[in-house]
Amino acid sequence: MSRSERPRPRDGLLRPRDGDALRAELRHVMKSSGISVVFGGEVTEGNTLCLSVLHGTRTRGLDGLIIPSRSGLGGRVMDQRQPAAVSDYRSSQYITHDYDGPVLGEGLHSILAVPVVVAGTSRAVMYAAVRERGPIGDRVSDTMVRASKRLSQEIAVRDEVDRRVGLLDARPLDSTSAAATEMLREVHADVRTLAAGAADEVLATKLARLSDRIARALRPPGGVDAVALTARELDVLAQVALGCTNAQAAVRLSLKPETVKSYLRSAMAKTGARTRHEAVVMARKSGLLP
Repeated sequence: MSRSERPRPRDGLLRPRDGDALRAELRHVMKSSGISVVFGGEVTEGNTLCLSVLHGTRTRGLDGLIIPSRSGLGGRVMDQRQPAAVSDYRSSQYITHDYDGPVLGEGLHSILAVPVVVAGTSRAVMYAAVRERGPIGDRVSDTMVRASKRLSQEIAVRDEVDRRVGLLDARPLDSTSAAATEMLREVHADVRTLAAGAADEVLATKLARLSDRIARALRPPGGVDAVALTARELDVLAQVALGCTNAQAAVRLSLKPETVKSYLRSAMAKTGARTRHEAVVMARKSGLLP
């Protein structure tokens, strides 16, 4: 139950704070379910949970609490990677009682804890609690599980972005080499795909800016003025540039093949291209694609 030093969270290369996404989901749970108390925190590399987000609490007893794996309700769900609840915290034999002081001091009676699991690892824990006697209802439980899944997907996207950007730093190739150019094109296409699927608007904007920087880095000398293409038209052209068929691009972008064809036709018309590959060439000359 140490508060002397908070464990360092996972570092990201360009990611927003995962704690902000956790805070937003807990607020959503509170608003949509009517539950009176929600709180939670991130799991650090040392496999310890640090409570940092509190809504509806009356004291600061839970703030900054450090919970090792298997300790208390949160440590248990963090270890087992499954939701769990206690309907009478004080008398429950299901959990250890290392944190009775702050929990009972807050007056909490029934508590539900849901882990946020990414790639088989608990990355955060979300709690919902009431001060009244009786179990937490299905409405709250369902809302919490859905929120944890959304947050899990968001963190997974952020992890993949960090991995992709890390590849660029780990391979300092000559920017004029064919290998470096091809690698940058692959990363550019992947970053655009991640941006299109990101639920976090701030993250999506940062990813879009990153993809633009990659494209401009390989703009040829004497390039033409940029053509006004939509984000989805560029997404499709980025896949075509990698040699993808329309069907393959549709799968990678989670679109229908007919939709991909429509975006491609529109991009060709805007660039004045007669073929899909000519549209890619024109987009590269404009600095829209690497």
